[in-house]
Amino acid sequence: MLSMFKSIPAHMDYRGQKLAEQIFQGVVLVSAVIGFIYGLIIEQFGWTVYIMIAGFAISCLLTLPPWPMYRRHPLTWQPALPETPAENREKPQENLKKKKHK
Repeated sequence: MLSMFKSIPAHMDYRGQKLAEQIFQGVVLVSAVIGFIYGLIIEQFGWTVYIMIAGFAISCLLTLPPWPMYRRHPLTWQPALPETPAENREKPQENLKKKKHK
C-alpha cells in the first residue's frame, strides 16, 4: 500500500510554483471581491466570509496537489563530473594548512 503513494509524483518545477502562486492569489482575490460586493448588497457579513472561505478551499484544491500543469518545465541538471584519483585531489582545508603566513 505504501508503494502506491510513492509512485505518485509530488514535485513542481519553478515555473509551476510561480503559476500555482498566481492562481492561488487570483482566486482568493476574486472571491474576496465577490464576497464583499455580495455581502454589501444583502447586508450580511457572514456571506462575505462564506464566499471567501469557499474561494480559499477552491484555490487550495487547484494549487496544493502537484497537478501535471505544474510539472511541464523540468530542470535540466548538468552531467556529473568523472571522479579523479584520490591522490591527485586534495581537500581545500589541507591546502590552507600547507600555506605559511609571513
